[in-house]
Amino acid sequence: MNDSGSIGGARVRRCDVLVAGSGPAGCAAALALAQAGAEVLLVAPEGSPGWRVGESLAPTARPLLERLGVLDRLAGRHASCDGNLAAWGTDTLAAVDHRLGPYGEGWHLDRARFDAALLTAAQDCGAERYARRVRDARWEKDHWQVVTAEGDVLRAGCLVDATGRAARLARRIGATPTRHDRLIAVAGLLGPRNGAGEPERTSLVQSTRWGWWYTAPLPDGGRVVMALTDADLVPGLHLLDPVVWWNRAKQAGHLWDRVARHQGPPPRLRVLAAGSACTTPAAGAPGWAAVGDAATATDPLAARGILTAMATGLAAARAILADRAGDPDALAAYARRIAAVHAEYLRVQAAVYGRETRWDTVFWRRRHQGAGRTADRRPAATDR
Repeated sequence: MNDSGSIGGARVRRCDVLVAGSGPAGCAAALALAQAGAEVLLVAPEGSPGWRVGESLAPTARPLLERLGVLDRLAGRHASCDGNLAAWGTDTLAAVDHRLGPYGEGWHLDRARFDAALLTAAQDCGAERYARRVRDARWEKDHWQVVTAEGDVLRAGCLVDATGRAARLARRIGATPTRHDRLIAVAGLLGPRNGAGEPERTSLVQSTRWGWWYTAPLPDGGRVVMALTDADLVPGLHLLDPVVWWNRAKQAGHLWDRVARHQGPPPRLRVLAAGSACTTPAAGAPGWAAVGDAATATDPLAARGILTAMATGLAAARAILADRAGDPDALAAYARRIAAVHAEYLRVQAAVYGRETRWDTVFWRRRHQGAGRTADRRPAATDR
C-alpha cells in the first residue's frame, strides 16, 4: 500500500480497491482481488463485530470454497452437517439428506473461526487489514476518498461495500436499500447437552402460529436456537423474556426433542435482523459494488446467507477487475445479476411461505397476502 502524505494532519493512504467490512462477502472479494494482483485495503474495526451465532453451510458451497482456495481450511475445524429437517405446513418432519447429494455433507460452522480463516486467507494473498471504521466516501475527480471514524483519509480506485444490511457506503453513494419485511430472530445459545450419545448433525426448522423456530448444533457441543417473527409482534409475544422464550420452545414438539437435554433458559437473548432487503443498484460507476447483505439480504429460511455472501464477493471482484480492464458494462451487468437473483429469491420465498396454511394469524396473513412487506400493525390477541 502507498502512503501519500497527509491532508490537514490526517494520514492519507492509497490502494487499488478498498473493501469496507471483513465478513465472508468482504473477505471473498478481497481474496479474489488480491489473487489477481490488486492492492487491496480491507477496512474493518479490530476485534469481533459482535455476538455470532453458528450457521449451517450447505455442501453446495464446496465448489465456491475450492475456487477461493479455502476449502482445506475447513477440514477438522467445524462439525459435519448431514442435512436439514423441517416441520412446515404439517406436523410431520421432512428430511433432506446432504449425504445423498453430489457434494456430500455440509458444515455446522464455528462462525468466528470460519470468518477468521477467510480473513487470514485474504491476508495471505496480499490484502492488508486496516483496523478502522469507514465513515464517509465521495468521488474526487479520479479516485474515491474515504474518511474513517478515526479521521484517516483513504484513497482508492474502486470501492466494495461489505458493511452488511446497513449498506453504509452504498447509501452514501446514492443507491437505495429496500426492506421487504420486518423479520427478526430472537436467538439464544445453549451450552453442551446433558448425557452421552451420538451428537445430532442436522438443522431443524419448525413453523408455529406466530412465526417459526430454527435450531442447529454447534461444533463445541452447544446449540443455537432462534425464534423468528416480525419485529412488531415481539412485544405481544414477550419473546425478549428468556423464561417466556424458553417456555415457548417447550411447546414446539420437534424443537423441544432436540433442546430438552440442554440447560435453559439461555442467560441472554440477542435480537438479530433477519428480513429480506436489496440495494438498487448494487454496483455502478465510477467503480463501486455492494456485496453480501449490503447487496441482497435474505431470510434465514433460504439457508443461503454465507453462500450468497461469498458468491457475490467473488462476482463483484470479477466485475471490478473487468471494469479496470476496460469493460464499460461489467459493473452494470453485476448489478443486473444481483437484481435478478434477488427477484427470483422473492418468488421462491413467497412460494415457501405459501405452503404453510394452518394459521390465520398476522404473521402468516402478511406472508400470504404480501402485507408483510409494508405492514406495521399491532398483533391481535389471537396471534399470541
